[in-house]
Amino acid sequence: MAIECLSAGILFADVACAPVDRLPEEGHLVPAEHIQLGLGGCASNTALALSRLGIRVGVSGCVGEDTFGHFIVRALGEGGVDTSGIHRVSGIGSACTMIINVKGQDRRFISTAGANMRFTVSHIPPGWVREARVFYVGGYFMMPGLETAEMVDLFRTARQAGAITVLDVVLYGRPESMKILEPLLAETDVFLPNDHEAEVITGLKDPVEQAERFRAAGVKTVVITCGERGSVLVSDGLRLRAGVYPTEFVGGAGSGDAFDAGYIAGLLAGEDPVGCLRWGSALGASCVRAIGTTESIFTRPEAEAFLREHELEMERI
Repeated sequence: MAIECLSAGILFADVACAPVDRLPEEGHLVPAEHIQLGLGGCASNTALALSRLGIRVGVSGCVGEDTFGHFIVRALGEGGVDTSGIHRVSGIGSACTMIINVKGQDRRFISTAGANMRFTVSHIPPGWVREARVFYVGGYFMMPGLETAEMVDLFRTARQAGAITVLDVVLYGRPESMKILEPLLAETDVFLPNDHEAEVITGLKDPVEQAERFRAAGVKTVVITCGERGSVLVSDGLRLRAGVYPTEFVGGAGSGDAFDAGYIAGLLAGEDPVGCLRWGSALGASCVRAIGTTESIFTRPEAEAFLREHELEMERI
């Protein structure tokens, strides 16, 4: 069966600890209740969350010929994701992140981009571009091989075939990020950065002003996620500020990717911007209930029940 969403971008293995009381001092050990290996990276996390919602999704990206690469491909496949668009590259390891969780503090990351740095437009299956209803790219700036005119052309081709193009970024020490990003924004239907990323890219602090700057570059709809402060959406003739759903917070890793998946699920269901925000916020809320990026994501029945039982605060601005 044809895929509904093509999820292209960064693929990671994550090693995460349960929240610890404090960071260790030099030469000291701090015990954790448990440490786990799980999926990470925008394309991986978003794809697996979509699959849990019953959406047919294919992943395109690069991994190394190593244990972490085998794990990434196996975990996605076992989660119902089509992994035939993943390429194994030699001479470089798979991407991996250590996630350090400290009680009462935001998470810390130690990361290597690995094989993601080898990902290019030529790795993306052209058949998937033609058939997908949504073409999502996650982790832009960590894949220099996608910062090309060919990537802009590919987004344009997808739109001409009827797909909705969706873009998210990961800050990775790239100077002049707005200059790099602008050509692709002109072919982007939905842009989903968080407020910190948007501030670094635009130099603006206010999420509404950030969104308007991206809109000026050609994006149809911009959603700025703001963590516990909710999200801001700006589109043609519409400005919305949404709150967050109540949830038990354990760890924030992957919550932005879960939001992306929920928003995409809303798009595929034909929801309006309000409905898409509700779906994105619900999936994000489900993600933070665990230390990993995917294990607590709602299934479709769970998400639908949650949406029936909870209201999301929202106002026009």
